[in-house]
Amino acid sequence: MKWSGILLICALACGFPTIFAQNGGKAEPVRIVFREGKASADLSGWLSNCQAMEYVFGAEKGRSVTIKNSTNRLFDFRVFNDEFEFETEFESSSVLSFEIPETGDYMFFIRKKQVRSPRRARYSLTLAIGR
Repeated sequence: MKWSGILLICALACGFPTIFAQNGGKAEPVRIVFREGKASADLSGWLSNCQAMEYVFGAEKGRSVTIKNSTNRLFDFRVFNDEFEFETEFESSSVLSFEIPETGDYMFFIRKKQVRSPRRARYSLTLAIGR
């Protein structure tokens, strides 16, 4: 076997685990950080049909959370925490309010609805934590 063939085999063998690790792993959710003195955050981005974006935010027990979805025709969302057995349904409403059951981190999941047009759109939501 020629050296070029051996080098190709070695390159492929070494490259495959890296390719699979990059494509097989799950991306970490984006942490929502509130600006100093602010209790709300504006979230926006672009998603295609059936794509989703995951965020995470921390909140204390008893705090109220209000989510405003100005793009509810094209996007729905849900909030959950498996540790506390807390989960909302996928919401298509323009406003959702609820009380945090336990102090901790909560996942905030935004999903582009499957529609014929537009196939790609910009979402715009506001998450606010009150007293």
